[in-house]
Amino acid sequence: MKRRMVFFLVGCVVARATDYLADSARGRQLFETLSCIQCHSVSGKGGSIGPDLGRIVDRGFTPASLAATMWNHAPTMWEAMRQQNVRAGAMTEKDAANLFAYFYSTRFFEAPGDAARGKRAFAARGCSNCHGLREGVLPRVKPVNEWESLADPVALTEAMWNHAPTMLAETQLKDQPFPLLTARDLSDILVYLRNLPFPPSKPPVFQIGSDADGEAVFRARGCAGCHPSVSELSARTQGKTLTEVAAAMWNHEPIMSKAGATPTKFAPDEMRDLLGYLWAQQFFQDRGIPAAGRKVFVSKRCVSCHDAAGKAPKLGGGGFNGSSMVSALWRHGPSMLSEMRKEGVQWPRFEGSQMADLIAYLNTKR
Repeated sequence: MKRRMVFFLVGCVVARATDYLADSARGRQLFETLSCIQCHSVSGKGGSIGPDLGRIVDRGFTPASLAATMWNHAPTMWEAMRQQNVRAGAMTEKDAANLFAYFYSTRFFEAPGDAARGKRAFAARGCSNCHGLREGVLPRVKPVNEWESLADPVALTEAMWNHAPTMLAETQLKDQPFPLLTARDLSDILVYLRNLPFPPSKPPVFQIGSDADGEAVFRARGCAGCHPSVSELSARTQGKTLTEVAAAMWNHEPIMSKAGATPTKFAPDEMRDLLGYLWAQQFFQDRGIPAAGRKVFVSKRCVSCHDAAGKAPKLGGGGFNGSSMVSALWRHGPSMLSEMRKEGVQWPRFEGSQMADLIAYLNTKR
């Protein structure tokens, strides 16, 4: 049986991190049904009362930073909603995860890439030697305007991995070095390609899941032949964006070839299962420092209510993440604010990694 716990004032159920799923298409729908779009926009689409949620965050954007941003602005947001007579629906933890997936899908393609650099990198890394923009350069090689994976970061990672052995063979045949990519190269190239006159008709999507299929893919595709354990490989993804993971996997091909590893290809959606298993939990839980989080718990006066008998549930024991914090804030924050005002307690603000640290502390606190 999965362990669940009561969070904040009343009845907010928090799932364990292993239940994590995210779908940007559902997040895009929630952005409208939860009335976010009345005040906020994403990449220019939506209201203008609040900030554009697709542009206000940097490349380190994670669920913890989203939780901190929402927390810091919550009192102002609730007052604006009251003035605009906006009634927001309930937000579950899965809803919060889906919203983050929607925001993440726009950030994957937009920042910190630079189209001019991407155009230069597309030529300098040899991409244009095989891939035309509108017409094929080589037989059986699709031009860029037919790349469906441009709209899906996970599908793009899968396509890059499957294409790398062919690229390595071509460079060896021509006695040329394999074109290594940095995360910035890939971000720049993506921005360049997606801003050409023929962008994909569908909006960017980001879907990820975490289930047992990832373990099967890890073994079936030969990862276990080189990597000693799932946890070791998973640890390499800690704190990385999908852009960085995709670039690292591309650069891995010459190393695998030199080691004598047999090239392997992923079937459709196998990469999604693997990345959900290895990467998603690491990325979406963030990297927090429990000792620092304990100081946050005390300095923000969380301890005055959540470690005091009778005021609010004691917090700790695991199951916390950025999505659960956003969900709890959305559903119970107004009641919390009201109670805090009665007690003369100032609404706390979180800076830098403080939210990630707090989450890490709550997941270790007993």
